[in-house]
Amino acid sequence: MKAVKKYKMGRRLGAGVFEKCQTQKFVMSEARHAKNKKNKRPKPLSAYGLQFLEKQKVRFMYGISETQFGNFIKEATLHKGEPASEYLFELFERRLDNVVYRLGLVPTRRLARQIVSHGHICVNGKKMTVASYRVNPGDIVSVREGSKKSVLFADMVKRLKDYNCPNWLKFNAETLTGTIQGKPNNTEGFIDLATVLEFYSR
Repeated sequence: MKAVKKYKMGRRLGAGVFEKCQTQKFVMSEARHAKNKKNKRPKPLSAYGLQFLEKQKVRFMYGISETQFGNFIKEATLHKGEPASEYLFELFERRLDNVVYRLGLVPTRRLARQIVSHGHICVNGKKMTVASYRVNPGDIVSVREGSKKSVLFADMVKRLKDYNCPNWLKFNAETLTGTIQGKPNNTEGFIDLATVLEFYSR
């Protein structure tokens, strides 16, 4: 997706949707846009409109199709033992492409999806090319041995010097190996999954 289109969607859904919208360049673009639109009053959204926007925000953030998203909603609402919103977040986070992104191997989920589909990533020692593969606690996610010399993973120790993995993941930048230590907890103040579930319960 082109940067201009991402900026437009980031303006509508929030900067946290795309990593490209979390840069100084986007901030400057947003300031120029606000200046040009300062005399126009935005039309207030209905409750339905707000719920729809929240759903779109989450869908584009994780890069999930409408069908996949609906399947996640069904699974979360049928799951027993924890709130549906918490389990829904867990389902999104446990996707392999998201784990590769969260480990810090790549700067965007889009690129994470590409390197998984191109066969650069292994799960428990076996090459995995399915970006939607769901990892479990105890699984080991690593860069395939033949891919370690790729420019994609060069100077990883230096690149991740100031990066902190989420506490449910552990990553060794020297061996390019990550371990799933537990379940993800929703600390993303940017998304409201309870509102997303309300949208689907209408």
